[in-house]
Amino acid sequence: MGSFWKYYSGQEVAPLPTVFIAPNIYSLGFAGVIKFGNIRIGGLSGIYNARDYHLGHYERPPYNENDIQSVYHVREYDVNKLMQVKEPIDIFLSHDWPIGITDFGDCEKLLEVKPYFKKEMETKTLGSKAAADLLERLKPPYWFSAHLHCKFAASVQHEENGPVTKFLALDKCLPGRKFLQIVDIPSEPGPYEIQYDEEWLAITRKFNSIFPLTRDTALFGNEQLEKEDHEWVKNKLATRGTKPFDFVQTVPPYNPNQSMSRASCSRQPRNPQTVSLLQLLELPYLLDAADVDEIELLEDDADA
Repeated sequence: MGSFWKYYSGQEVAPLPTVFIAPNIYSLGFAGVIKFGNIRIGGLSGIYNARDYHLGHYERPPYNENDIQSVYHVREYDVNKLMQVKEPIDIFLSHDWPIGITDFGDCEKLLEVKPYFKKEMETKTLGSKAAADLLERLKPPYWFSAHLHCKFAASVQHEENGPVTKFLALDKCLPGRKFLQIVDIPSEPGPYEIQYDEEWLAITRKFNSIFPLTRDTALFGNEQLEKEDHEWVKNKLATRGTKPFDFVQTVPPYNPNQSMSRASCSRQPRNPQTVSLLQLLELPYLLDAADVDEIELLEDDADA
């Protein structure tokens, strides 16, 4: 657990708004877009794994030995939602590096630090294809990643005379490592606070009906976001406001002086933030469904 439990319990509070599940720390989930002041921040969580990429989010707590290895793998459904974003993104966050990003930076210096990257760089398998597709589609001015535990900067020119993406990955948070860098990003005057993004909420609402809760692949078809989808969310936020719902603990905080039992997390608790967001968007809560039969029963009830 390291020191993360201290932030979840409230013993420690992040000094600055942090995009990431505790006070002053905001999670983007599997994928998401938020605003911080007038800056739009998008993100894709997880590690790319070709075997699991086309599967749905079928894993449920308590995770077995296989599920605990796959639950954090990137899924096509979340990438496709991000591919629907049309309004400009200022900053994009991903755990994985986009495949091919090393072509746009100092490869020789990188290989001095990580010589075993050479084969993957030559075969174009270092990083995530999904992230590369999003980089090509969204073309954000800034892209920040982690995962490979080294500092690496790159500058991607999109088409001739097109926009440029400045890429930066940092090292592990350890003494003597290059894990911190301050980047000045132009913005309008505050207030600087995290807000819901109208377009992203419209996308989430539009494609929630195909959210894959089994191993089956989500079928996007030709469905497109319409003006009416934006207007619906805009009217909701005009009444309710754009500030996300407050963080609430859903399980007892980790105690380093007590042993953890598997039975203590046998059922996934409903997250009040998720419940409130679904209520705002007038969407059903289906995450309790433990298996295919239960999901299908809920769908039948909704159709009745």
